[in-house]
Amino acid sequence: MGRGSRLVPAKPTPRCYDGFAGRRRTIFPGNPEELVAKKREGEPWMPAAEYGRQLPSFSVNLIVRDVAQSVAFYRDVLGASVRYSDPDFAALRFSHLDFMLHADHTYEEHPWHGRLSSNDERGLGAELRLFGVNPDEIEARARTSGATVVQATTDKAHGWRELMVADPDGYLWAIGIPT
Repeated sequence: MGRGSRLVPAKPTPRCYDGFAGRRRTIFPGNPEELVAKKREGEPWMPAAEYGRQLPSFSVNLIVRDVAQSVAFYRDVLGASVRYSDPDFAALRFSHLDFMLHADHTYEEHPWHGRLSSNDERGLGAELRLFGVNPDEIEARARTSGATVVQATTDKAHGWRELMVADPDGYLWAIGIPT
């Protein structure tokens, strides 16, 4: 560098993303807003529209505080296979159920954002039921990993041998087989 020269900082490269209601936002690196929007670096596993068109008529999407922590629970305790995972989103398969996880920060423009920012447990009043998976095996893995067993495996009057286990965000899963 010659005498009198100085380094001029490069302008940050903006990133764009589609927010809720089709609003397009531009985020500059270093801007505090960027920390909230998307944390994934690089391209996703497939375009969102392509994935969306593949979803069945009913699907489950759980909004979670920490995708990596939730993925570990679903993989290690429930035995789900991970189709894709990044800090913003995960696509999982558990038995015959495909489901998704989205991080809280991806809902920054959603009406729920304020409530999601609290530390309240999620899913109160909803019970996710999966039939045909051995609850005794799931309970053993849950206890080994320190997951919350809400109700130990037991034979129920409704014809299930059932376990109730909570994920790291408090979503309740009832896992069972016929008795």
